[in-house]
Amino acid sequence: MQGLHLTADLYQCSGDLSIFVNESALAALCRKQTELSGLTIVGEKWVTFPEYQGEPGGVTGTLLLAESHLAIHTWPETGGVTLDVYVCNFSGNNSSKAQQLIDGLVDAFQPAHVQRNNLLRGDKEGPVGSGELLLESLNDHAVYGFRFNRRILSRQTKYQHLELLESPDLGLTMRLDGCLMTAEKEEFFYHEAIVHPAAISHPNPRNALIIGGGDGGALEELLKHNTIDRVTLVDLDADVIDVSREYLQAINHGSLDNPRVSVLVGDGAEFVRTIEEKFDLVILDLTDPETPAGPLYTTQFFHECKSVLAPGGAMVLHLGAPFHEPEQVRSMTAALTGVFEHVSAYGLHIPLYGSYWALAVVSDVIQPSALATEDVQQRLADRHIDNLQYYNDEVHGALFALPNYYRKLLPEVTESSRVAELA
Repeated sequence: MQGLHLTADLYQCSGDLSIFVNESALAALCRKQTELSGLTIVGEKWVTFPEYQGEPGGVTGTLLLAESHLAIHTWPETGGVTLDVYVCNFSGNNSSKAQQLIDGLVDAFQPAHVQRNNLLRGDKEGPVGSGELLLESLNDHAVYGFRFNRRILSRQTKYQHLELLESPDLGLTMRLDGCLMTAEKEEFFYHEAIVHPAAISHPNPRNALIIGGGDGGALEELLKHNTIDRVTLVDLDADVIDVSREYLQAINHGSLDNPRVSVLVGDGAEFVRTIEEKFDLVILDLTDPETPAGPLYTTQFFHECKSVLAPGGAMVLHLGAPFHEPEQVRSMTAALTGVFEHVSAYGLHIPLYGSYWALAVVSDVIQPSALATEDVQQRLADRHIDNLQYYNDEVHGALFALPNYYRKLLPEVTESSRVAELA
């Protein structure tokens, strides 16, 4: 099983048309490149597809190799090709031969664009890593991933595909539409960061609203503040709430059923537009902007959230990865600056999200970076909060110490506003 698996997706190819539509020509090309690479053909199968709407059909073929296989399919109508080469390295290292083979075929088709993937497969003594490898994109050019040794459930909800997986490092982990959301052993990075900087900066938060957050993790952190009398949580997807109640108790600790909490299933934007109640804190614990939560990342919605804040209140939300998504962070902070007097950007590395992550506390009054370490310490003590894994009095200020590349994404701060912020 030990070996190298290579794939290549070719786009807008300008090579000889015959190798797209002629079974014999394509087979001859593949045999030639295989022999040149030093791999051994032991069998083959080729199929030409019929014409479609007056266009010639593509060709699918496979060469069986003593070392494993080559598979290829052509789409002449779009100038596309998919290539798949796998070689076993059990008795000798054939990786360079596989690379030569796929490179020779790519050159023959002359694509304008190529997308390649390299995957190491197995090991002669057993798996290279235990479990299912799941990758997630940070942008069009960067991915990261984790292995999960158990898949507990996979279901299509009304709004998204929900998965629950488990690994030794992360514990039970929720995934929505292919994006990692929260994990038992790691959730404290995100949930403590999205709640406590804003909650501690407010002198007496009593009433709070969470939009999203159906896993209950942010809710559980918010309830640690003994000033909180009431929290309303509105999540679009009832399945997320139900699965979290059943499986993710280690994250929410039963907070979804706390008597201080009202859990509502519905559209967060509609709730904010129609509610007359005012909140000291509004937490947007949302999926990313390219998901069903997209309408909640707009200037209009930020204005609507501001309208439900009590005097002296604050809102908090995450902005994405400033290194991998700079334009998103820049445009979102610019939009927030147009709505709120103070946009206090901060960040931390979140392992589950594969990067340093940007967040912001926004308010017309509250400026978390101006809160002294001693005041943070005193408020944590007064509220009897001592069971945290990430956030503390010294971390509070450090969260708002931004690297220069992140600072450059933020709207310019005038000298007078800097002085006021430090006063």
